[in-house]
Amino acid sequence: MHRRNLLALPAAFAAGALARPALGQERTLNLYSSRHYDTDRALYDGFTAESGYRIRLIEGDADQLIARIQSEGANTPADVLITVDGARLARAVAAGILAPTRSDVLAGRVLASLRDPEGQWYGVSRRARVVMYDKTKGRPVGLERYEDLAKPEFRGQILVRAAAHPYNTSLMASILVANGEQAAEAWARGVAQNMARPPQGGDTPQFQAVVAGVGALAIANTYYLARFGASQNPAEKALYDRIGVIFPNQGAGDRGTHENVSGAGVVRNSSRREVALKFIEYLTGPRAQEMFANGNFEYPVVADVAPHPALAALGTFRADVLNAQRYGALAPQALQIMQRAGWR
Repeated sequence: MHRRNLLALPAAFAAGALARPALGQERTLNLYSSRHYDTDRALYDGFTAESGYRIRLIEGDADQLIARIQSEGANTPADVLITVDGARLARAVAAGILAPTRSDVLAGRVLASLRDPEGQWYGVSRRARVVMYDKTKGRPVGLERYEDLAKPEFRGQILVRAAAHPYNTSLMASILVANGEQAAEAWARGVAQNMARPPQGGDTPQFQAVVAGVGALAIANTYYLARFGASQNPAEKALYDRIGVIFPNQGAGDRGTHENVSGAGVVRNSSRREVALKFIEYLTGPRAQEMFANGNFEYPVVADVAPHPALAALGTFRADVLNAQRYGALAPQALQIMQRAGWR
């Protein structure tokens, strides 16, 4: 599903770039990443072509990578950590493994809500967490906000993955900030009571189950559906055409739709901090952002890059501007509330 993106990359860094290593003196930047996409590898090849710094990639689960960097301590070879979702990025900050940094380039490109206030990580791509439904059955009446998912009229209709997944703990944490603990727990209890089945699987099986008639409303991230829209598989394309998307909380004065952010940070004990920060700046540059958008169907973090047509066709929306570090740090409390409310 994830194909290498063949967008042309510029031949050299913009002004302020690092000096290219001399011939025969290729240097290495060590990247620990919990993302597993061919497009990302193409991005890394582009950085090598431009800078002469080869990316040595270590892939793994986010928590495992964070624990590994902690255990390696001052001797860690890691220079950059990349992971998906504010909850995981906040775990890395809490673990003390990321360095505070300052970059005028990143401050100018990345919205404040999509970066750590102290520069310990910066967003490189976004995914909206939305509600999906079957167009052939019509748009559900009375569903405009995340809060509406707890209404009794949606009993037996909701499909969603397990509470413990960071996509859900981050969403729950954003609701906790917006509405307070008591209201957030009441909401989680209502959602649990409205589930069509016990939580299972990832995001894709949720909207597949909508078309199968298991439930009527799937909570999922946009990129999972958009990749079906770009698929050459007729069955996947037909499913994409059949699924409608609701971007919650779009009313006047409302907070906007929650987003999951992929972010990158410089490892505190890196011996190549300058190169590491330049690499993150590279990931937020126009060509790299086009590759995130067109190769993996994610929203760019910079304003002047368009999303993939299959993603854009889902509709436009206003995003929640709550800082991802803030809601990410509340993820453990959010999970406790969800489990207490019966969302397993």
